[in-house]
Amino acid sequence: MSEEELSSKKFWTIPNVVTILRLCLLPVFLWLLFGAHRQVAAGFLLAFLGVTDYVDGYVARRFHQVSEFGKILDPVADRVLVATSVIATMWVNAVPAWFGIATLTREVLVSIAVLLIASLGGARIDVLWIGKCGAFALMVSYPMFLGACGPAWWQRGFMVGAWGFGIIGLVLSWAAAIRYLAPARAALSRGRAARRAAKPPTA
Repeated sequence: MSEEELSSKKFWTIPNVVTILRLCLLPVFLWLLFGAHRQVAAGFLLAFLGVTDYVDGYVARRFHQVSEFGKILDPVADRVLVATSVIATMWVNAVPAWFGIATLTREVLVSIAVLLIASLGGARIDVLWIGKCGAFALMVSYPMFLGACGPAWWQRGFMVGAWGFGIIGLVLSWAAAIRYLAPARAALSRGRAARRAAKPPTA
């Protein structure tokens, strides 16, 4: 068995530890926001959680630590963090409801589509570059919305940045969701063809 195959079966890899750390810090984010009412601090922590999402992915690819567990854990952690952070930010009125709903609706639709394709035997779909850009812009905008909660002069710049990144991120994310339609159909066709090829011929 190759070193890469052995790594894929490991649980305690650096990327998995980073992902678990992100999930453990989520209650701290909620406490800062609702318990301590420290919205700016919560925004900085949310930004840190977003950055570490890219860190664990880079480490996994760069040091060949992609694991089977990580392939499941990382997307689940991403969905939990996105849903929690968006709902929490909406709850404290740091972001307009329509903006948060538009973000969540896109995430829910994509998640349902991924599960549906997998259940129908579809092949894995590669992440689109435009989708990555949209996710990054939204990851920047939500912490900035929280950082803009306050009367200080420097927080006005956060609000401008939040809207700038937010609108761009929302447009790119929905554009990516629409562009996923063609690859999704192709993935279903490839998955079904692979299953037919693997099926033993009947006598």
